[in-house]
Amino acid sequence: MTPHQIDLVQSSFAKVTPIADTAAVIFYERLFEIAPEVRPLFHGDMTEQRRKLMTTLGIVVNGLKNLDAVLPAARALAVNSSMSATASRRRIIRPSARP
Repeated sequence: MTPHQIDLVQSSFAKVTPIADTAAVIFYERLFEIAPEVRPLFHGDMTEQRRKLMTTLGIVVNGLKNLDAVLPAARALAVNSSMSATASRRRIIRPSARP
């Protein structure tokens, strides 16, 4: 990304910050609309999940000028999220496998 593109992304995200929860609601509504099969991976109250999404996006967007510092944290979050989703998927696929 060019410095100008980074500035555009950061200034755009700054406009979303005051309505972060609403933006996250819109994101998840659209996600579940286009990929309904992922809905069971999300349990209960989505408030915390929405907060985590917007916090992570904020960290990445604000760190675009220093990706070497941001990417390891973003990767770790993705791995943790993926592991959680995999565990949830196993519960969905094999509920009768419980002892």
